[in-house]
Amino acid sequence: MFGKSGSYKFHQLYEPYGEDYLKRFHHVEPETRRRYRTISMIGPGGEAKGNPSYEVMGVTRYWRYSRERMQELIDGGQVVQARPGAVPERKLYLDEGKGSPIQSLWTDLVSINPRATERLGYPTQKPLVLMERIIAAGSDPGDIVLDPFCGCGTTVDAAEKLGRRWIGIDVTTIAVDLIDARLRHTYGESIRSTYQVLGIPRDLAGARALFSRSPFEFERWCVMLVDGTPNEKQSHDRGIDGVIRFLVDSKGASDRILISVKGGATNPGHIRDLVGTISSQKAALGIFICMNESTKAMREAANHSGIYTYPINKRTYPRVQILTVAELLAGKHPALPANTLLPYFQAQRRHSTGEQLDLGI
Repeated sequence: MFGKSGSYKFHQLYEPYGEDYLKRFHHVEPETRRRYRTISMIGPGGEAKGNPSYEVMGVTRYWRYSRERMQELIDGGQVVQARPGAVPERKLYLDEGKGSPIQSLWTDLVSINPRATERLGYPTQKPLVLMERIIAAGSDPGDIVLDPFCGCGTTVDAAEKLGRRWIGIDVTTIAVDLIDARLRHTYGESIRSTYQVLGIPRDLAGARALFSRSPFEFERWCVMLVDGTPNEKQSHDRGIDGVIRFLVDSKGASDRILISVKGGATNPGHIRDLVGTISSQKAALGIFICMNESTKAMREAANHSGIYTYPINKRTYPRVQILTVAELLAGKHPALPANTLLPYFQAQRRHSTGEQLDLGI
C-alpha cells in the first residue's frame, strides 16, 4: 500500500482461525463455558531483561508482569495452576482473539468463475470480497471511496455495503446503467434516492449531442431509459438495440420485449420491421424509441401490430409502442407487464448503510 502523505489509514485485517489453531483451546471454563488455552507468564530474558522476581502460588520465577498486574489477573480468575508446585499460567480465551492476521499474499480469495452468482459478464470484473477487503483496510465508515474507472461497479457496491460514501466514474453509459441496476437489485429501489447520476443527457439537446458523438452510446442510453439491457455490440443486431425480460408464470419462466432505437430519420417501415422481428424471434412485445416525433403513418403501423395478452392477469398491451426521447425524458414510460426484471442480473438484496455522492460519466 502507499499513501499521498503520512496521514494514510491502514487497518490490519483478520480472517477466521484455522482448525489447527482452534484445537489448542481445549479447556472450557465451567462457569462461563468460554474456551481457553494456557500461556506462559515467565518473563523472557529473566533478570537481564528487567523482569521482576517474586513468588506466585508457591513458585518463584522472573515474571513478565508486575506484582500489581499479577494480582489483578489472579483476582480475575485468569491464573491457573495445573497442580501444586507447577508453574502458574495465564488463561488465553478464544473469544478475545480477532482472528489470524491477513498477510500480503491473498491466496484465500478466488476469481469469479463462469457460474458465479455475481458474474455480470464484464471483462474486468473483480470479486466483491476483494474490493471489500481493500476498502476495509484503507478507510473507515463515512470516508469517500473514488473509483475513476468503475466499470461494472464492484468498488461502488463494496463501498455501499461497508458504509462508505463513494464516487464512481466511467466513460460509457452502459457501465453507469449497469451500476445503477446492480445497486437497485442489491439494495432495493429506495437506494436510487441516495445518489445522483451525472453526465448523461437531461434534455433533448443533450440527447442530440450524444447521438452526434456516438450513435451506439445513444442507442444504449435510450435502452437504459426503459430499464432494458442494451446490446454489447453494435453490429448484427437486426435492428434490435436492447431487450426487457418479464415473468410469465410463478415458476420463473420469462418472455422478451424487444427495443429498437432510431436517432435519425424514421418511417413506417421501421415499425413494420420491428413487428416482423418480434414475430421471427417469438418475442412478446416491442418498443420503438425515436428522436423525432412519430408520424401518423408510424402510429397506424404500430396500432395494426396487434395485441398481447399477459398470461398471468389477462391484461392486454399493444404489440408495439412508440415513444419519443422527449417523452422518456419527461417521465413517460411504456405500458408493460408488472413483473419486468431489471437488466443484467439478480443480486442478493442487502440494506443500504450510508449517504452517497455522485455516479457519473
